[in-house]
Amino acid sequence: MPAPFDFTFLSRAGITFERGLTDLEINQIESDYAFTFPPDLKSFLKDALPISHGFINWRCESKQNLRNRLDWPIEGICFDIEHNDFWLQDWGVRPDTLSKAFEIARASVSVAPTLIPILGHRYIPDRPAESGNPIFSVHQTDIICYGIDLEDYLRNEFDQRAAAEKDGAGRTPKRIEFWTHLVEL
Repeated sequence: MPAPFDFTFLSRAGITFERGLTDLEINQIESDYAFTFPPDLKSFLKDALPISHGFINWRCESKQNLRNRLDWPIEGICFDIEHNDFWLQDWGVRPDTLSKAFEIARASVSVAPTLIPILGHRYIPDRPAESGNPIFSVHQTDIICYGIDLEDYLRNEFDQRAAAEKDGAGRTPKRIEFWTHLVEL
């Protein structure tokens, strides 16, 4: 189980919280959207649910909005296939029709780890099902690592003093099937 999270810097940054998600709520979300929260995100959301500054309110967001947020990464990839000539070499020869190209891209993303929205267009992969997965900023195929793990990301985003004082220990983000390849393009 991940260590308890220190919410102090988030509160100082003006983040508003509600009571954390219950086990029942977590299980329902995971069932509804066919993913599993990694342990560190699950622990964070059970301790306190952030509800401001663009965080995903897992308790009150509409199912359609949550589905749209979960679909954002593949929709961005499809946008770049259509408008920016994006195509991964691993997918083979690009088909002549856009519908077939989308089909190939969607099939590839469907077997990759699911990206779970955290805040805005920041996502954490659901696999591996362990703590310490990187946080990705996802805008179409412009995907970058925004944090080595959940706490690193939150400190980068909301604790500028801590981010500026980093000692540059040289930690590298965990490699994530499919998504790390897009980061490296």
